[in-house]
Amino acid sequence: MIVEWNAHIFSPDTQRYPFHPKAAYRPDVSVHSPDPLGAYLQRLDDEGIDRAVVVHPEPYGDDHRLILECLEREPERLRGTSLFYPKDPDAPQKLADLVAREPKIIATRFHAHRGKEVYLDSFDDKGVRALWEKAVELGLVVELHIGPNYGAQVAQVLRDIPQTVALIDHLAEPHQGSAVEYADILDLSRADAEVYMKLSGLGHFAQDAPLYESAKPFTRRVIEAFGPERMVWGSGTPAIVDAHLSEYGDAERALVKGGNLARWFNK
Repeated sequence: MIVEWNAHIFSPDTQRYPFHPKAAYRPDVSVHSPDPLGAYLQRLDDEGIDRAVVVHPEPYGDDHRLILECLEREPERLRGTSLFYPKDPDAPQKLADLVAREPKIIATRFHAHRGKEVYLDSFDDKGVRALWEKAVELGLVVELHIGPNYGAQVAQVLRDIPQTVALIDHLAEPHQGSAVEYADILDLSRADAEVYMKLSGLGHFAQDAPLYESAKPFTRRVIEAFGPERMVWGSGTPAIVDAHLSEYGDAERALVKGGNLARWFNK
């Protein structure tokens, strides 16, 4: 089974699906299909992707109407993530209410890297901890879009909440930090908690699409640290996995392409 965990669904109907007042950015949705889910499902078919975890986009903030409609339309093939503002004291209850309404929401996402302080600036914040603890209580994946400078803080939360299942997005955006900071990210592979790394976002720092093989000396080190059983493919083409795990066998590459995520479709 091949599973993608990365895509954002945007609608050009901004009356029905308006951007949040706190939107971190505002994309040009006019370029998207009037039926964005239909277009995305066609892409999955074209790429031979069996299932997908759709990532709720930042511009919609904590308004999940669009992703809920996607999950209602395609309940077998899709799962979804959520996003809330840790500085909102009602965020934990809002997360619980959302999951009660739609159990196919399997994760909530934290943004923490340079330039995204609108969400949080410290994982020691009480609001962050409360939302994180609620996610773990609900059995959700804690999705971490973090930069290397937040690795040490995340390590402390994992020590405090070792029941966490965490997924680090986009290789922890290595270009946004130093080598010393990235050492903290690699150390997360040895946490007592269940921590996965997403093989995605290669285009954020490499230019040789579609496989970004220039990044292999770097990705090799990350894969060695986490192991194929804790790696998840996320964006681009599944052939990225074959290119960056060429030293591993078919069974190990199959784990990264979707096997490690398959259990979230059986809940």
